[in-house]
Amino acid sequence: MDITTAQLSGKTREEHDLIGYMQVPEEYYFGVQTMRGMENFHISRVRLSFFPEIIKALADVKEAAALANRDLGLLDKKTADAIVEACRMVRDGKFDDQFVVDMVQGGAGTSTNMNANEVIANIALELMGHKKGEYKYCHPNNHVNLSQSTNDAYPTAMKIALIRSIAKLEDSLKQLVEAFRAKGVEFADVIKMGRTQLQDAVPMTLGQEFEAYAANLSEEMERLEQNYKLFYEMNMGATAIGTGINADPDYPAICEKYLREITGLPMVVASNMIEATNDTGAFVMNSSALKRLAVKLSKICNDLRLLSSGPRCGLNEINLPPRQPGSSIMPGKVNPVIPEVVNQVAFRVIGNDLTVTMAAEAGQLELNVMEPIIIHCLFESIEMLANAMNTLREKCVTGITANKEVCRNMVYNSIGLVTALNPYLGYETSTMLAKEALNSGKGIYDLVLEHKLMSKEELDNILRPENMVKPRKFLRK
Repeated sequence: MDITTAQLSGKTREEHDLIGYMQVPEEYYFGVQTMRGMENFHISRVRLSFFPEIIKALADVKEAAALANRDLGLLDKKTADAIVEACRMVRDGKFDDQFVVDMVQGGAGTSTNMNANEVIANIALELMGHKKGEYKYCHPNNHVNLSQSTNDAYPTAMKIALIRSIAKLEDSLKQLVEAFRAKGVEFADVIKMGRTQLQDAVPMTLGQEFEAYAANLSEEMERLEQNYKLFYEMNMGATAIGTGINADPDYPAICEKYLREITGLPMVVASNMIEATNDTGAFVMNSSALKRLAVKLSKICNDLRLLSSGPRCGLNEINLPPRQPGSSIMPGKVNPVIPEVVNQVAFRVIGNDLTVTMAAEAGQLELNVMEPIIIHCLFESIEMLANAMNTLREKCVTGITANKEVCRNMVYNSIGLVTALNPYLGYETSTMLAKEALNSGKGIYDLVLEHKLMSKEELDNILRPENMVKPRKFLRK
């Protein structure tokens, strides 16, 4: 049932909380506290349901908690079993539309936690043969949230969800790396001019340039994996501030065991629960890794736009696949729209990293209440980066072609060609040739022959592409 389009019967059930009473539509599995969150927070307009991994992770945490409470004798078997089954139904995606609160919220994630508690409680009630809202049989706080606080359940669930989301991001990154690597092989024999400071430098191949992009991005897979391992540390059992009030001393270890089984992840209880409850360092580190990836992607897209610039009045060394008409007034113009959109995604991710940094710094005493904006920024960055990399690969990189003759002619017309002759002619002679070439407009190749500095055979051998794009031995006279 999509609550935005559902045809409601008009029947309601009355629920109450600290603030007072509310009428909740009978069809809704969430309750009064979720309704408060919906009323209060119209901020990003992005609901929890936009990120299914969050819902799955909340279900994981609630299931592990119920099993731990059952083992400790704190929750009777019938209620525990119903909660566990409800969590599994939630994890299967059957109730995604019931997770309706805004990602950005006050209360350090309380609205998110209560949205999960209420939905799971009402599903469990129906499984036990009761009606929604008959909380004396299964209560969102007394049963589903038993031995927990938002301050341990919320960050633990978010960490689990982020681990899974980053793993999917890595898959998109891996495919993009492979696409660049394939182009590196395809363009291996395309000689071109390398540039530094946007000036002619020395020859290279277009394949080397694209292989460098692949190597540049492949480093980020290791960095992402290294950083998300920080999320394995959790604070389940910390409850409100890390002291473990209202939790059995054996609860954290049992909860850890079940979370490992449910998620397949090596989750571990933090050694210092107070520190783990107020520290957001793992989020900062992961945001930094996302920013680093974004910066690299943006730089590469800048290069693609430069290399394809023109076609008549730019570098025109490569052709990007044409994706749409480029102008409403200039006929025939085609813009590099795919690299452009990736640039913009990168800017957003960089901005999100600053937000995460400021939110982490704003934490006070035993809790950082700014975690919802941290979580929102991280999930948004991951989502946008994955989509951007898939788009870049599918709609741009795989279709890039080389203008081989343009690349080759630029090499032979470039002043930078003289660098390849420097070991043979010496710096002074090479400088003289470069200066004369600039003043006369002649090419280095022609000037060497004109001044009889080398035979054509010698010159052609030195300037063979394979001799200019890698180190080689020199015999000194």
